[in-house]
Amino acid sequence: MLKRLARRDPELAMRLLGQAGAVLRDLPASGLTRAQLAAKALGDAHALDGGQPAATLVLAALRHHEKSAVTPESGLADDAVEDTETGKPPERERDIWARAGVLVNELARPALLLNLPVHPSSTPPGMKGEPDYLSLRRLLRTRFEWAVERKRVYVCENPNILSIAADRLGAACSPLVCTDGMPAAAQRVLLTQLADAGAELHYHGDFDWAGICIANHVMQSFNARPWRFGSGDYVDAFASIPQKDRDLMGDGVSASWDPSLLDHMRAHQLAVDEEAVAHLLIGDLERQNVAPAAPVAGHS
Repeated sequence: MLKRLARRDPELAMRLLGQAGAVLRDLPASGLTRAQLAAKALGDAHALDGGQPAATLVLAALRHHEKSAVTPESGLADDAVEDTETGKPPERERDIWARAGVLVNELARPALLLNLPVHPSSTPPGMKGEPDYLSLRRLLRTRFEWAVERKRVYVCENPNILSIAADRLGAACSPLVCTDGMPAAAQRVLLTQLADAGAELHYHGDFDWAGICIANHVMQSFNARPWRFGSGDYVDAFASIPQKDRDLMGDGVSASWDPSLLDHMRAHQLAVDEEAVAHLLIGDLERQNVAPAAPVAGHS
């Protein structure tokens, strides 16, 4: 890569290495914008823009560092070369920068959440019972202390589910996060923070091929568990929706958590939107907040 970027010019190669080293010495950052980092380290606010040689080298170094830190026991895919098999989306530059604490388009696609608890010393992310958004900028700069160790945090694919949960349950709803489709940088940072804080993430999405791709990524990247998202749940779900034309085409995508799901979806060729089972999901979100009844004297 260095030969290509430097066009086989040794002097240019040394300059590029020096630039990459100067940037890497300032990492990880704490919510610094990419332009600020470039201006601070290289004296040019655009030196780390997409496609710039120094940016390409720095991103390669960050990828290599992350791959070296992944152990075989983790079960995580090492690189985008495995995307076809795992359903993991190609890595985007802004996601790699975000993990290094650098902001790129930090206000785009904020993470949608409801009732995420924090420790008393931490800033609450929003009003209890009301949906709220956290931008990538705020997630990297605020450093929330999530009070989720060994607690179940639900994750849905579609904003409508979170909206319905807020309307039906309000402050009584279990902690809920929405990926809003394939997680972008803000959603990935939030889910990583929750997983690192010890949360038990439970995921549900659309029963269609795109939904399975998203679920594969969430399950594998954040050690999430399926939430009413197995083959039996699919069979029950499509049996309860109004009759419609078959709308699942193609070979399909295998679900990493339930290989038999692919066979069932191929056989029936029917997609089931997450909203179609909203009543079941809302029931789970409510039941997790119901305190167990006090035992009656003489009964266990």
